[in-house]
Amino acid sequence: MASTANRVDLRPIAEGDLHTVGEFLNVHLNSRVSPGAWSRALEVPWHVEQPNAGFMLVAGDEVVGAHLAFYSERIVDGHPQRFCNLGAWCVREEHRFHALRLLKALLAQDGYHFVDLSPSGNVPALNERLGFRYLDTTTALMPALPMLGRGRVSSDPAVIEQTLAGDELELYRDHARTAAARHLVLIRGAEHCYVIFRRDRRKGVPLFASVLYVSNPELFRRMAGRAGRHLLLRHGAAAVLLERAVVGRKPRLSFGVRSPRRKMFRSPTLEAHQIDYLYSELVCLSW
Repeated sequence: MASTANRVDLRPIAEGDLHTVGEFLNVHLNSRVSPGAWSRALEVPWHVEQPNAGFMLVAGDEVVGAHLAFYSERIVDGHPQRFCNLGAWCVREEHRFHALRLLKALLAQDGYHFVDLSPSGNVPALNERLGFRYLDTTTALMPALPMLGRGRVSSDPAVIEQTLAGDELELYRDHARTAAARHLVLIRGAEHCYVIFRRDRRKGVPLFASVLYVSNPELFRRMAGRAGRHLLLRHGAAAVLLERAVVGRKPRLSFGVRSPRRKMFRSPTLEAHQIDYLYSELVCLSW
């Protein structure tokens, strides 16, 4: 039996643990994200019953590992579904032997579809062995140019609230207070398109906008240049990343990305086209 001095305990991350876990991740994973930003990201603004905020490893009174989780309850094809988004995963080197305990604890939770939207290193290969499948992340890059065009683009919350209704308005209100999600409406005549995007880094350069959701892909493609101008002038994005699963055909003046970032899911019943990037760490956490 392991002595108390060498013992590493596995515990769910409770509300009272959020700041301590945030401090751990700030020191050991990403110092650009403050402890407060880590902890606030886990306090999701949408209504959901959260069994935990992930799991952590504790040695004595010290957090030595954590695997975050973001939960949501969604309606997919008319049926309620529960999702667990696997977030940041970090374990101190001297305790890496215990790292898999965190993932196994998350996956042991019954009744969830699991998504991993930022796997890196050897995680994709591990996920494959655990039954995860890849999402189609075929990506195009569109330079954000100061082009004029027909229609109106606005990120004004008042305009967004006035334009959206029903499920789209609920979607906006669920995400309006998240740290990473940013919002646009494209308006041309009687048509509109609601867009959710995030600012992203590529090779350390924080000048990209990644589009996570579009409500009207056809209108988005027609107004893509106009949207790019807005993202350049109002949000400082030099280029826009557009996944085929989100926007369909790539817009004019865009070109394919050779090595798009991988995203994965594990579900007994859902297929890849039923998975999206909302209600996840991608909207809750800027890094």
